[in-house]
Amino acid sequence: MGAPQPSARAGRIVATLAFAGTTAAIMQTLVTPLIAELPKILHTTSSNAAWVITATLLVSAVCVPVSGRLGDMLGKRRMLLVCSVPLVAGSVVCALSSSVVPMIIGRSLQGMGMGMLPLGIALLRDVVPAEKLSSSIALVSASMGIGGALGLPIAAAVAQYSSWRVLFWGAAGLATIVALLIWFLIPEVPAAAKGQRFDVLGALGLGAGLVCLLLAVSKGADWGWGSTTTLSLSVGALALLVGWGFWELRTRDPLIDLRTTARPRVLMTNLASVFVGFGMYASLLITPQLLQFPAATGYGLGQSMLQAGLWMAPGGIMMMFVSPFGGKLSDARGPKFTLVCGVLVIAAGYGLSLALMGSAWGLMLVSMVINSGVGLAYGAMPALIMSAVPLSETAAANGFNTLMRALGTSIGAAVIGVVLSHMNTTMAGYSFTSKTGFQTGLIIGCGVALVAATVAALIPAVRRATADSEKDDADTTAEQATAEV
Repeated sequence: MGAPQPSARAGRIVATLAFAGTTAAIMQTLVTPLIAELPKILHTTSSNAAWVITATLLVSAVCVPVSGRLGDMLGKRRMLLVCSVPLVAGSVVCALSSSVVPMIIGRSLQGMGMGMLPLGIALLRDVVPAEKLSSSIALVSASMGIGGALGLPIAAAVAQYSSWRVLFWGAAGLATIVALLIWFLIPEVPAAAKGQRFDVLGALGLGAGLVCLLLAVSKGADWGWGSTTTLSLSVGALALLVGWGFWELRTRDPLIDLRTTARPRVLMTNLASVFVGFGMYASLLITPQLLQFPAATGYGLGQSMLQAGLWMAPGGIMMMFVSPFGGKLSDARGPKFTLVCGVLVIAAGYGLSLALMGSAWGLMLVSMVINSGVGLAYGAMPALIMSAVPLSETAAANGFNTLMRALGTSIGAAVIGVVLSHMNTTMAGYSFTSKTGFQTGLIIGCGVALVAATVAALIPAVRRATADSEKDDADTTAEQATAEV
């Protein structure tokens, strides 16, 4: 048999990277159905069990930029394989855990593997033909949302009808399959930043600053926003990140090139990413609660966790269908146009939610609209980033953009969490979120999406000469990769 055609090889590469991103997203939602049961499963308190969620967030925030930079220096395929190791190991550790400390260690290891998504997106620039690049970026970027939406009902079904340990054994199996697919199907591409020095001090400074910041944001509601701990972490985050910024501007081979990041096209895209992450997560926080609240409240729909996940699953499927269209739209009108359209669709979805929140069918439609917008936006942002950074910084720049999205989701969770916890009503001696609280959260989500649209509209258009140069670079690297396979 003859060697597969370049288009077939590109298809296999895109499918593998999309599967890797979906698997990484499933890891994040894996424990959602277990949240209420974790204290009993792990023989600990609710506050200690919450670290099972927080640990993954913190470790992934620290490791994603580092993985991106190492991908530029050592090769993206090599780092994809490296990221698969803690995904497998962490899943096995969690499956064998019977107490909270090993579970936190396992979830931290899973967080180390989350650099797969930005590495995969950056690799596309090296191995996919230019005419397929936009649609490929859109699909792989949307895989994070697809995995999150589809992982919830799958995890809920497994947790409801089988042992919770099966969830983690299944995750270990998926991560192993991802590693094998990367090994056999992903070509080795020369590292664009080979020979440069890794910025250890920059990695430590960014990691420490992010941990302080995310702890303050994610735990501030529990500790008290005015508590000594929260305020100390906030001040520490500010000092560490400012110091990190000064260091990055002065070192020869920085972890994140802040001069590149400060370019208007990159800066505005990253800023928009924060608001898009906020807008996406607000719906993921509100919709499941509306579906699962008791019908006796007058606005809850009385669905089980599994039923709620199934009602939300079509939203993830919509992301899968919309992302190729988003790539074609970016080719025709540019990724900036696609990003603006995406966040306007998200805003429209929130507007619909205020009228349709009274039925499961209505919330399913809302989820489909919002996730369609997320699919468009998530596919456009990496394309915007990669059109404005040199090849030697592709993975690092995508890692930083992924970090900005994660920061947006963390801020969104904190803000919406405060709204839902403070706008309460009382019934039969129990206090819970009022209908007005949910409506306020949805209005905030709509407002943030409109802010994201405004920021996206201010992203400078790429100059024609730059665009042509980027296209030539993409053609050249794709031909080199094809020749090496």
